[in-house]
Amino acid sequence: MTFDFLFRPNHTAYLRRAAALLEEAQMARIEHQAAAEHHSALARMYAERVRRLENELYRQPQGAAAHGLVAEGAADDRPQLYSLDGSRKPGLTSAS
Repeated sequence: MTFDFLFRPNHTAYLRRAAALLEEAQMARIEHQAAAEHHSALARMYAERVRRLENELYRQPQGAAAHGLVAEGAADDRPQLYSLDGSRKPGLTSAS
């Protein structure tokens, strides 16, 4: 029986391979969890951006401002960091 060792199951090789596959699966899980957190943060950021842009696009003028009775800029003294109409005040940053 000189070739008997070739046909015996090698349990240590199987266990090493299973351990390597387990480690690979754990690393893939960690990478996908990190990617999911990243995409979740991006989704929140874009939802906030959509809200800001919708407010700017669909903001209805109110009262006297709608009829031009109030000087431009007096109705809303808050700085607009994101503006589509180019009325952004120079020098303002999101950190202000």
